[in-house]
Amino acid sequence: MSSIKVTKAEPFSLRISEIAPDKSISHRCAMFAMLADGTSEIENFLRAEDTLNSLQIVKNLGATVEDDGVVIKISSEGIKESSEVLDCGNSGTGMRLFCGLLSSAEGHFVLTGDEYLRRRPMKRVTAPLRDIGAKLDGRNNGDLAPLSIRGASLRAFNYESKIASAQVKSAMILAALRADGECSYSEPELSRDHTERMLKGMGADIEVDGLTTKIKPMKKLLSPLKIRVPSDPSSAFFFAVAAAITPSSDVVLEGVTLNPTRIEAFEALRKMGADITYETTDNKYEPIGNIHVKHAPLHAITVEDNISWLIDELPALSIAFACADGVSVVKNAEELRVKESDRISTVVRGLRACGIEVEEVHDGYSVKGSKLQSATINSYGDHRIAMSFMIAGLKCGVEVEDVACVNTSFPNFFELLQKITSVEFA
Repeated sequence: MSSIKVTKAEPFSLRISEIAPDKSISHRCAMFAMLADGTSEIENFLRAEDTLNSLQIVKNLGATVEDDGVVIKISSEGIKESSEVLDCGNSGTGMRLFCGLLSSAEGHFVLTGDEYLRRRPMKRVTAPLRDIGAKLDGRNNGDLAPLSIRGASLRAFNYESKIASAQVKSAMILAALRADGECSYSEPELSRDHTERMLKGMGADIEVDGLTTKIKPMKKLLSPLKIRVPSDPSSAFFFAVAAAITPSSDVVLEGVTLNPTRIEAFEALRKMGADITYETTDNKYEPIGNIHVKHAPLHAITVEDNISWLIDELPALSIAFACADGVSVVKNAEELRVKESDRISTVVRGLRACGIEVEEVHDGYSVKGSKLQSATINSYGDHRIAMSFMIAGLKCGVEVEDVACVNTSFPNFFELLQKITSVEFA
């Protein structure tokens, strides 16, 4: 599948329970099960390319994985050296977190990925890990994969990150669990906190005080996970935008994590004028519930705070900007440049192709709302760019090229999109 044509949509009303399971939590479930004493049981694991790659890596590291199609059971007797190169596919989350997990494991490990992941910078993780004793190297002095890791003894640290990144934080927390003393990690603003919540729920000695996380080394293996992975709000958000920009439309997104660090994009859309309400239905590892989104006239906003909480949703939010009255502005989002594509550039190019006036700066862009026009969009192999501009097609009709990448995170996206409008695959 190389491209897809999306037809302009008529008003719709949907209740969606088939949103893809959360990608971030699924990755972590596979990895954290390696730290547990006993069998972890995971329901609703995301069966997409990226997360299945993490599951395969866990197998290669010696874990026993049983999957009956409903529950995945993972048992481990510790991380074993693998004769296989560990392929993370397209996942920066996978590669960066495995760096932290494997830096203190006995043995030699090689992490690689697809052509896009091998271009992404890794020094933000490899440099601080090296500083505490990790034996970690790769192309361009450890900045590019493939990465080579030889497990080593790690020193305790007090690390102050200059960026708010859940991936960097998670890698350092995983390293801290086997360091030689108590560690602390500080960040300029709170990034997504699934790692802290999940590991603490498994019994790790982790304390969060504002922007600082304190971690004590594990004295014993952790309790196994017993978890149902909630639906991914980053995936659900595409359909929130679809309802918000299509007159007389609404959607209920069921079983989504309502973690405050994961719904900032919905809050931004609500500030633009969309009618959004939340209903909590469960709160064990994470608050979980339903999100109801109704169309309403949208107006421009400035997005500059809590950027790390909505970094993945900014491409889709930018489609809402294009449909809003006024000029919306994104600031402090330089992190977008080191995602699956340079998302500042790819969003700007896509919106300009659709006839929208956009200005690009080093850490963001501004979007002048207008009428989207039909266009052909290159996704640059970035799943979120591909899906965002398919949602734009609901307003004007578009063709999006290089859409196979959608399978890395949301395999049933096309099926759900067809509930709204007709699509043509090429």
